[in-house]
Amino acid sequence: MSKLKVMFLCTGNSCRSQMAEGWARQLKDDVIEPYSAGIEKHDMNPHAVKVMAEAGVDISKHYSKTPQDIGPVEFDYVVTVCGHADENCPVFPEKTKVVHVGFEDPPKLTQQLPDGEEKLAVYRRVRDEIRRFVETLPDELTSTDEPILCNKPQIPKSSTRKSGKVIARSPSPAVLPGHPEGVAAARPQAQAL
Repeated sequence: MSKLKVMFLCTGNSCRSQMAEGWARQLKDDVIEPYSAGIEKHDMNPHAVKVMAEAGVDISKHYSKTPQDIGPVEFDYVVTVCGHADENCPVFPEKTKVVHVGFEDPPKLTQQLPDGEEKLAVYRRVRDEIRRFVETLPDELTSTDEPILCNKPQIPKSSTRKSGKVIARSPSPAVLPGHPEGVAAARPQAQAL
C-alpha cells in the first residue's frame, strides 16, 4: 500500500502546519508522506519548535516554504489548518482533495503575553489539539461518514472555519504554476463532508 501524500497548509508555514507535519512524521510515517507549506514564507516560530521538542518531536530543521517550493508533488490531500489559508488556498491538481480543519493561532493568541509559561501553555494546547487530529489520520480523511471534529464544540455553519470541522471542496479545472500537467482544482464553494 502506498502512503497518502498529505500537505498541511497555513499562512506562513511557521507554526501550526509545521506542528502537523512533525506529528504526521512521528505518528503516521507508515501511512502518510507528510508535507507542510504556507501561502507565504515566515520564519519558523521558536515557541512551536520548543513545545514540539518537549513532546519528543524535532522540527528544528524544518523551514518555511510555499507549495511552489515543494515542487510538483501530486498530493492526495491538502489540509488547511488556518482560516487565512482556507480562504486563500491555491489550486491543486484535480485528484487532490482540499479539506479545512482550523486550529487557533498561538502567535496571535499570545502576542500580548510576555515570553514564559503562560505563552507556552497556549502553544502546548494547540500542539496537543493538532496531535489528536493527526492521530485520526488517514481514516478521518478517507472516510465518508461524519466530519472530523477536533474536540471543539460545533458552532453555526457561518463560522465553521473556526470550529475544527472538516470542509471539502469539489474540484474544477484551473492552473497552479509548477504542478504537473498544469491541471488543478479551483477553490469553489465549500460544503461540509
